[in-house]
Amino acid sequence: MAEVIPRCLQLSQRVVRILGCNPGPATMQGTNTYLVGTGKKRILIDTGDDGIPEYLDLLKTTLDKLAVSIQEIIVTHWHHDHVGGVDGVCKTFGQKFKTSKVRRESVADAPLKETTYNFVTDRQVFSTEGATLRAYHGPGHSEDHIVLMLEEDGTLFSGDTILGGNTTVIEDLHEYMKTLNNLLSLEPKLIYPGHGHVIEDPSSTIHYYIQHRMDREAQIVQFLRDNADKEHSAMDIVKSVYKGVPENVHFMAAQNVTLHLRKLQKELIAGELVAWSLSSRRSK
Repeated sequence: MAEVIPRCLQLSQRVVRILGCNPGPATMQGTNTYLVGTGKKRILIDTGDDGIPEYLDLLKTTLDKLAVSIQEIIVTHWHHDHVGGVDGVCKTFGQKFKTSKVRRESVADAPLKETTYNFVTDRQVFSTEGATLRAYHGPGHSEDHIVLMLEEDGTLFSGDTILGGNTTVIEDLHEYMKTLNNLLSLEPKLIYPGHGHVIEDPSSTIHYYIQHRMDREAQIVQFLRDNADKEHSAMDIVKSVYKGVPENVHFMAAQNVTLHLRKLQKELIAGELVAWSLSSRRSK
């Protein structure tokens, strides 16, 4: 049974977690939003979904109880359950809070109604009383994703790159694997994820994420080697590699296989024609 996440909890001297009150299959018990700092004004990381009055009430109650206010907002990425609440937060408190994120490259970011985005770059630093956050661009889950290192504590806000108690959805596996290895090099002491419980064993968790993907990739490459005389769809690979997996999740499994194949293609290991086959480059 999943660890029950309190609606609001002081995690450390510098961090308060406020649950986004938006539970669901994709959000688990809800989006974790965080107040960071020790002073009268604090940074809010992520804002949950749009149109969640329960979250806005909880945020207001928490700020009143702590006798603090919001200095600015940082969103880890563009997905609705992280950026959706920005307008509601601004409207609730009657302020056009500075809202920072990395700019999307494939399409324009959807405009905000109550404020505007402050687009940031890799390793940008955000400061508030008692806390320094350094942003690291970490694409994979999404192209604009950032993680934030709280430098005073050596703890990491991972957004949806790593979740507490589940694996995450990936947009670009090639980039995602690079991001995971970069996170290892940061050596965080704790991870505060975008969903789920606090991760108290960051190194082993990140290694698990990496190994899980590498094991699946090895199975896919072996299938392609063993069947190099034919072309194969992602679903062909699923039916061979995901033996024992119920058919109702085969479509999702095929999406994961396609992510692996695109990664292999970028690395010149697999090629895409009508379907997929092992590249001759691999055997040379």
